[in-house]
Amino acid sequence: MARSTFEGPVLQGDNRFGPLRNVGYSDLVQDAYIDLSVTTNGTAGYSGGSGQYVIANSIPNLQGQLYTPSSTAFPATTATPPADTSTQVYRGVIMYLPVGSQINDIIIDYLSAITGESGATLSDVSIYVSNATTAAAGTPVYASTQLGTSTVGTAGRKTVSYSATNLINMLATTTDIVQANGQPNLSQVVFTLSITGTTVAAPTGGKFNFTVRYTQLDGNIGTTTAYPYGNFD
Repeated sequence: MARSTFEGPVLQGDNRFGPLRNVGYSDLVQDAYIDLSVTTNGTAGYSGGSGQYVIANSIPNLQGQLYTPSSTAFPATTATPPADTSTQVYRGVIMYLPVGSQINDIIIDYLSAITGESGATLSDVSIYVSNATTAAAGTPVYASTQLGTSTVGTAGRKTVSYSATNLINMLATTTDIVQANGQPNLSQVVFTLSITGTTVAAPTGGKFNFTVRYTQLDGNIGTTTAYPYGNFD
């Protein structure tokens, strides 16, 4: 079976022209499955490690490159996730989206509980969704969910919390990575798993699936310089 990759917004419908135009955008998805027991780069379920995040949509999972968000800096400044300490552990997944994407939904599936923290006194276990690493108790750009405080929480599909500011930010993702030579700039969406407490250790197990559903909007539709309803051949 052939595989095709489209560049630009994908529209669907059966009436492309006129006042009864019923064309809509296709829903796009990126997701990543991680298993915290898998610490070998390039292995299925690879979950990263101390100072290492995973890139989404890779088969098998690979170490990803995190950038410091900027709409002007070129070349983009690389960033390194925080290293593990005895009071704080971060793990994360990086997704790159077209600039100006509308995020429709963020899904966090906690498939099996985190292990390896039996000797720790936990104060918070949370996941933050932003355009960079979000420090513990920080304010993420897009969403967050708390798995537990004194425990690692209970597996299941988690309720994701959105502030009013989060919902506004989700209408159009920011320019975070500037490219050259005509290559499109990128938005960066980062899932950060934050484990905070004392005597915290690198987790030895636990499984997650992170999903972002989004729409790549078409800024040309309805402008005075481009097609108002359909497309020209």
